[in-house]
Amino acid sequence: MDPWDYRPDVYDRGQALDLAGYRVHATDGKIGSVDEATYEVGRSHLIVDTGPWIFGKKVMIPARLITRIDPEEREVFVGRTKAEIKDAPEFDEDAFKEAGYRTRLTDYYSRFPS
Repeated sequence: MDPWDYRPDVYDRGQALDLAGYRVHATDGKIGSVDEATYEVGRSHLIVDTGPWIFGKKVMIPARLITRIDPEEREVFVGRTKAEIKDAPEFDEDAFKEAGYRTRLTDYYSRFPS
């Protein structure tokens, strides 16, 4: 399965949905809010602003890690713990669109059971 594509049971590409501003929850609590979301096939991801949780840090989360979206409550749920997300490779504003950066994230997140 492509880590950079939404699970079909979580997001239907036929529906219009903007996740920007949604609260993001790891399996063990809130981690921040969606700063940016992309919906490109094979390149979909969230950029999450962690706010005070990890001061001044943003993280990039591949779309496949999203386990549930609640449009009514404006919440996104991610199948990783806070520690797993915190320890992910540093978000790089200049390189996040490059294949090498996405490969590092894929390698990192694939170490954990889904």
